[in-house]
Amino acid sequence: MPDLFSFEMWGGATFDVAYRFLKEDPWERLTKLRNQIPNVLFQMLFRGANAVGYSNYPDNVIREFIKTSAESGIDVFRIFDSLNWIKGMEIAIDATRQAGKVAEAALCYTGDILDDSRAKYTVDYYKKMAKELEATGAHILAIKDMAGLLKPEAAYRLISELKATVDIPIHLHSHDTSGNGIYMYAKAVEAGVDIVDTALGSMSGLTSQPSVSSLYYALQHGKRQVRADVKALESLSYYWEDVRKYYQNFESGMVSPHSEVYVHEMPGGQYSNLQQQAKAVGLGERWEEVKEMYSRVNLLFGDVVKVTPSSKVIGDMALFMVQNNLNEISVIDRGKTIDFPESVIEFFEGYIGQPYGGFPEELQQVILKGRKPITVRPGELLEDVDFEILLNKTEELLGHPSTMKDALAYTLYPKVFEEYATTKKQFGNISVVNTSEFLFGMRLGQEIEVEIERGKTLIIKLVSIGEPQSDGNR
Repeated sequence: MPDLFSFEMWGGATFDVAYRFLKEDPWERLTKLRNQIPNVLFQMLFRGANAVGYSNYPDNVIREFIKTSAESGIDVFRIFDSLNWIKGMEIAIDATRQAGKVAEAALCYTGDILDDSRAKYTVDYYKKMAKELEATGAHILAIKDMAGLLKPEAAYRLISELKATVDIPIHLHSHDTSGNGIYMYAKAVEAGVDIVDTALGSMSGLTSQPSVSSLYYALQHGKRQVRADVKALESLSYYWEDVRKYYQNFESGMVSPHSEVYVHEMPGGQYSNLQQQAKAVGLGERWEEVKEMYSRVNLLFGDVVKVTPSSKVIGDMALFMVQNNLNEISVIDRGKTIDFPESVIEFFEGYIGQPYGGFPEELQQVILKGRKPITVRPGELLEDVDFEILLNKTEELLGHPSTMKDALAYTLYPKVFEEYATTKKQFGNISVVNTSEFLFGMRLGQEIEVEIERGKTLIIKLVSIGEPQSDGNR
């Protein structure tokens, strides 16, 4: 696929998932891919002042993370703020420029610019933000349609007006939850969009991106076409069709488009996560209620931009309200005696940033219970991290000399990194174990081969399983 603008293959949730669930080092993945793919731009998702974590971090962490990522192979940094607060993006944009890389600054799309009853996020709002992002020195403007809310006619109007407003290229990212993705992209192309995000056919649709092969054929014989070898795309799609089967237990359960996304406005990347959270707290059977409550919480909070980490706050509150049989009135009336989720308190304290239009005052007072909110950029209040201390700490955890990459990971996810280090110390590099055995274990009598390094293969057979011990292990 040499004709692609970029591979978005790192950052965002992938960084967390590698350490938390796979017990693998995402920096190693980046290095391996960079060696194999030297001539296509690598792109990562960067959450502004949240880096690839879920809270605000000191400015020196943001700068060091971008510097180290750039040195490791990232070319394009798609930088966004979960509340469209430009102050939360400025350090990351500057750090990207300092590293000599491409700063792609994103405006997050929410609401509906063609619906007169949704007057908060208008075309003028997005045009003003686009001009401000261009003024920060951004090289590319991204439209991050994280829930797939951008409808075809809205896409045509928004991109037409943005093209007349800024001089930098426009890159559109969307999810296909509603099933309208290809039609929407076709209208965006007609309006002059420069780059669109797609997925290989077998990994596309629903909460993923629209299919690149489908878009290729949809635009065929038109004025603007997808530059790609469609046979190569199909060949790669067959490979991932097989791989995807191993992960079916972690899918969202969707089997058809969900146009209800236009109502609940849940980001594509959150849907399956929140569903798992609901099951974990015993609300699996009440998933429809949770989705409806998600929409109501959004309006209760003043109709905010919903993307990690602000979307997580909305999700936490929705689960909390369903679990405790609360509604918008009882939250206000009984709020002074309610212990709200920590993420919700931090949000209303201003530690994620300042939402457009401000916080609903009465609700903020009820949730904070006398705590004083901040109105400045949280990074201004945070002391720089001492990386020397963290390098010593991570060396102790890993049992061998550590690097700045380890120190950065520990800064973002201390507990997750500790668990990763413990697993690595005990079992070594478990990425060499096949996916099916790693996720589901071996069957009695099964024999597998594990190549731990070139020329060294272990043959493992599961002969028997003992009774559970007092600590729960067998």
